[in-house]
Amino acid sequence: MRLRTLALASAGCLLTGGALWYSTLDAETRGVLRAFPTDRDVLSWSQSQREAAFRALDRLPILAKASRITPSPTPLALPAGAPLEIPGLDIYMKEQNTAGLVIVQDGKVRVERYGLGFSATGRWTSFSVAKSFTSTLVGAAIQDGFIRSLDDTVSRYIPNLRGSAYDGVSIRQLLMMTSGVRWNEDYEDPEADVAKFNNAKPTKGMDATVSYMRTLPRAHEPGTVWHYNTGETNLIGVLVSSAVGKPLARYLEEKLWHPAGMEAEATWLLGKTGHEIAGCCIQASTRDYARMGLFVLANGNVGGRQIVPADWFAQATVKHQEIGEPGRGYGYQWWTYDDGAVAAQGIYGQGIYIDPARRLVIATNSNWTRASLGPEPERREQFYQQVRALIDAEAGASADGRADMTTRLSRR
Repeated sequence: MRLRTLALASAGCLLTGGALWYSTLDAETRGVLRAFPTDRDVLSWSQSQREAAFRALDRLPILAKASRITPSPTPLALPAGAPLEIPGLDIYMKEQNTAGLVIVQDGKVRVERYGLGFSATGRWTSFSVAKSFTSTLVGAAIQDGFIRSLDDTVSRYIPNLRGSAYDGVSIRQLLMMTSGVRWNEDYEDPEADVAKFNNAKPTKGMDATVSYMRTLPRAHEPGTVWHYNTGETNLIGVLVSSAVGKPLARYLEEKLWHPAGMEAEATWLLGKTGHEIAGCCIQASTRDYARMGLFVLANGNVGGRQIVPADWFAQATVKHQEIGEPGRGYGYQWWTYDDGAVAAQGIYGQGIYIDPARRLVIATNSNWTRASLGPEPERREQFYQQVRALIDAEAGASADGRADMTTRLSRR
């Protein structure tokens, strides 16, 4: 998901005539503001510019406004577990340009490391990791009775889509990215929809997402072809907020942030017509991204209270669509693995990896050299497997130890 910066030349009035506003910024944020290039988007920023910006996007009102999400009054404890020794971890973090890494297993923190001058108290942008949060809010809206069925048409909840290519498209198809509507998500193509979408002037009185998406033509019959589409996750966000009758950030706070025990404040960037950018742009601590993984492992049940339907994650985190990668698939805004694991993923190395079989969550925030290409994605997949193997080796050693003890006792 692209974020268009405001040219510093255009911002000059804010930095001079708006001196009072500028004086309220901390030194780090002022440095970030000075680092921004003129009239360029995030995909054109340098490595150092991204490193500065990804921790401060919500503190620059000339870039984008943000809704604030308050911490939970009852934060979920993350007790320390036995440290997990991972050979080559320092090299891995350097190669990935990792800002934050939190590994939780059986509810305990096995690894917590930070880099790039980031820390446990900072917020890092999620990019498309937000898609999995938005999907979870659909489940909450079903549990609360605001959405009747995933088989309802999208236009039932967004009337301005009537008469467009989204007529007849179901919420389920939107979640699976099988609407059949034409869309170009190439992050390195300035003429792609994902780029043009952000610069399009919305129809007066209409949400910016709806205004753009309703003009797109149909390429396939709904439900027949999987095609990744950030704009459609933004539509899901509009659908949820329309159904529940409140801003998306407030619903996230009420149904997920507070119940799941998130310990820090978060933010959600707003689009040009004031709606949260549902396919992107939650800013949160790495520890709270890990708590999202724990919420999934708990099946959305908090203290006996079911936040989403009891079978929600069983549906949302399994493969519904092939994506052309062996062993991988797509669920309801989650990337799935045939071995039962699931992940939320965002460009430049943001991720929440969840392995139910090992009660494992790996939350990462990074600043890759490219959005989704380059060597870093494959190396991260290898890292996930390395961590799983280490945990399996521990379990095997424990099992061998118990067997030895049983043998010794039987010989007494």
